[in-house]
Amino acid sequence: MAIGVVGLGYVGLPLVVAFAQAGEQVIAVDLDQRKIDQLATGESYVEDISSELLRSVLGSVSAGTDYAPLAQAEAIIICVPTPLTANREPDLGPLEDSAAALAAVVREGQLIVLESTTYPGTTRELLVPVLERATSLTVGEGFNVAFSPERVDPGRTDYTLKNTPKVVGGITEACTERAAELYSRVCKTIVRVSTPEAAELTKLLENIFRSVNIALVNELSMVAERMGIDIWEVVDAAATKPYGFMRFEPGPGMGGHCLPVDPFYLTWRAREFQMSTEFIELAGKINQQMPLHCVERIELALNDASKPIRGSKIVLLGVAYKGGIGDIRESPALRIIEELLRRGADLVYHDPHVPELAKFDLTNSPLDEALENADAVVLVTAHPGIDHLQIAGDAALFVDLRGVTRGVTRENLVRL
Repeated sequence: MAIGVVGLGYVGLPLVVAFAQAGEQVIAVDLDQRKIDQLATGESYVEDISSELLRSVLGSVSAGTDYAPLAQAEAIIICVPTPLTANREPDLGPLEDSAAALAAVVREGQLIVLESTTYPGTTRELLVPVLERATSLTVGEGFNVAFSPERVDPGRTDYTLKNTPKVVGGITEACTERAAELYSRVCKTIVRVSTPEAAELTKLLENIFRSVNIALVNELSMVAERMGIDIWEVVDAAATKPYGFMRFEPGPGMGGHCLPVDPFYLTWRAREFQMSTEFIELAGKINQQMPLHCVERIELALNDASKPIRGSKIVLLGVAYKGGIGDIRESPALRIIEELLRRGADLVYHDPHVPELAKFDLTNSPLDEALENADAVVLVTAHPGIDHLQIAGDAALFVDLRGVTRGVTRENLVRL
């Protein structure tokens, strides 16, 4: 019997590799033919998985766009995207499509696990009915269903799939135990919860916690700016307290596949229960406004140098959503770029991890070429291996949105 994985992105591909390394045969499915082609040649498109590692397990992996082979799997793990609509409401289209395709191949005795982040109730109210109607089987008897939230932090090496505790919650106790046994093959620690809803909300709590605290420190950074206080000095000082404080830092906004998206799944769901999650929504509003605030900070800094944004050469250092990776999903840099271009900036960017930004018809510029005759250099994402302090010392104007220059005082230096 094999393990099936549907959705071969940042969550699915590491699962494929982990199960193959554990000696399992893996059936990998994705509707994107480009991913299937790259997988077949052993070329990884996910930074956490090297091509060398991928090639080492290809003998245990069969990949395609067809769901039919999944009928031969012992367990099937769903890792499809759960994005937001243009109105920032849950878009479950990919999950609904995947559930419908699975319903045609699911057979008695299989385990289906959803890992895609979603609102509490999705597994029980959306996935299970589709599968039960199509198969005439009953969950908990004919087949098993559970939810296990993904905990992927791209680029991180200290905590991986293996040593990050895995939360599982099944429709029935038997479902939970089957899911726990499945993940125990690739994860050291399994955390059982009583229901899929508890597991679904666990994931949202983890990311809402971060979203709210990031919003808090972002708002404090704006207050401190008006008061003439260095927020980075304040954060450093507060972080010396050995209890009752957890360090969060201000920045140009949140990016990635989780923090800018997940809280809105809960706020949307809460409205069905006549609840308005004002605290969470306010945090989202503050974090979404940060890119615009940063553009205004750049504009004021240029104004102090007697220069307008229009026609000024502005260099952005880093456009990925965090350092060390090339992931631009929901990156605040994209909104900063959009606004700077709208205001007429001559925009250039340097990011060794992002070769192009097709949406803006921009390509990565070599660092020396980018910095030449720059009116302003803006640090948006601090990638390792770049001497930002040296650049800050040489630039006519350096706007630091990440605090790498904290403790440094220069006339040409402006910090968030």
